Amino acid sequence: MVRNITLKDGFEFDFATMLGAGRIQNSDVEAIKDKIQQAAEGIKQLRRTGKAKNHLSKDGKPESVHFTRLPYVQEGYPNNPKSIENLENFAVELRNHVDAVLFLGVGGSYLGNKVLFDLFCGDGWNILKPAQRNYHPAILFGGNNLDPLQSQQLVDQVWSLARNTVTKGNRFRLMLVPISKSGTTLETLTAFSYFYEEFQKENYLDLDVTVVTDLDPAAQSPLLALAKEKQWGMFDVKNGIGGRFSVLNDVGLVMAAAIGLNIGEFLQGARIMDEACQSDDWEKNPALANAVLKYLAAEKYGCDIEVFMGYGICFKSLAEWYVQLLAESLGKRQDRDGNTVFYGRTPIAAIGTTDMHAQTQQHQDGKRNKVVQFLQVDDLHSDVVLGNPFSHIPQIAKYEGLSLNRALQVALLANREALDNDQRFTALYRLPHLNAYYIGEIFYFLMLSIAYEGELANVDAFDQPGVEQYKKIIKRELGK
Repeated sequence: MVRNITLKDGFEFDFATMLGAGRIQNSDVEAIKDKIQQAAEGIKQLRRTGKAKNHLSKDGKPESVHFTRLPYVQEGYPNNPKSIENLENFAVELRNHVDAVLFLGVGGSYLGNKVLFDLFCGDGWNILKPAQRNYHPAILFGGNNLDPLQSQQLVDQVWSLARNTVTKGNRFRLMLVPISKSGTTLETLTAFSYFYEEFQKENYLDLDVTVVTDLDPAAQSPLLALAKEKQWGMFDVKNGIGGRFSVLNDVGLVMAAAIGLNIGEFLQGARIMDEACQSDDWEKNPALANAVLKYLAAEKYGCDIEVFMGYGICFKSLAEWYVQLLAESLGKRQDRDGNTVFYGRTPIAAIGTTDMHAQTQQHQDGKRNKVVQFLQVDDLHSDVVLGNPFSHIPQIAKYEGLSLNRALQVALLANREALDNDQRFTALYRLPHLNAYYIGEIFYFLMLSIAYEGELANVDAFDQPGVEQYKKIIKRELGK
């Protein structure tokens, strides 16, 4: 049995620590070889036809699934030459005419965008001078919680950003970008209504709007109706692309455009991963291998918790994005044949090294019910090498010359080795660089892994019937 899969571009999936004594055996894989073949065939059919077994929309109607087409830019696909041209024009408009963008969305309309911002901009982005951001706008997020305090604080943040512009006699240019397929998402719509009304009052500010919603008139999105009435910009939330899979389409690519991320390289990384995952042989297909190992760890070895632990603060939002992807895709009461199965694992976001001081005690000594997956990026394009400001203090002086990047990698290896020594289930995803290409690759790898596991478990990885229950109660209680 192979122990890792490494692609030509350096992407590595190392699963040696999922195998061996007390963990997954050759015989375990052999026992589900028919399921593995069926899973491979299911994704082949999905690629070919856009149809997933027994998949229905929330309205109970047959619905296509097109996330496997996202890496490819071609006519008739969700990403096509015209849609990419529109995004490129949007990027130019923002650089030339907009000082700040306030993105409004929740769930898949927020999480992927936050990943891109955190990885390629970071906390200091908005305090940089425009020239230091290459004249890309400041970025803010709202509409991801029904939190009045957050909304009021965002108004103050916009004013804080605008202050320097206004004191120089210029007007501050703000764009609101509400993102909602239906145009009726409670958090998004209430935030948009509040901010639109609030910022219309400010005489120092020029307000514009670009909506990201279902542009099919039959869907009757109120955001589309408003955009047509007021001649706002529009991007499409394509049919067949669920929110948790949408970071590689307009929902996420509007953020890529706003921050100047190379969209071509971003999609290229996803495409290379898709091309690497065409084999029916799980030992040659990294996404299928990931699904097979997680499925076996859960079903045979009781690992009903999955920890996503990237090393570096900037990966926190990627872990949170993955939490939604796993929870909504695989947490299912029934399988696709109507049998009650209560499938799925509880996902947990963790960050190295922060959560080595919080969660690792449980990972190391707690119940043997977890898979811990580590994300390592070799080159973060940044490092700190320590000097020696306190040479008279031996406990501090000994760190002179230490590279924090190396220390981060050593901490990951130490955590993994310690868990392996106790025969705990772990795996490692390794990227050579932090750039658009490799982030597109890991996004797609994780999406495809989840899709394969849905096939193995015979659950619909593309619906989310459970969330409709609380939505009905909210509507009842609010009288809306």
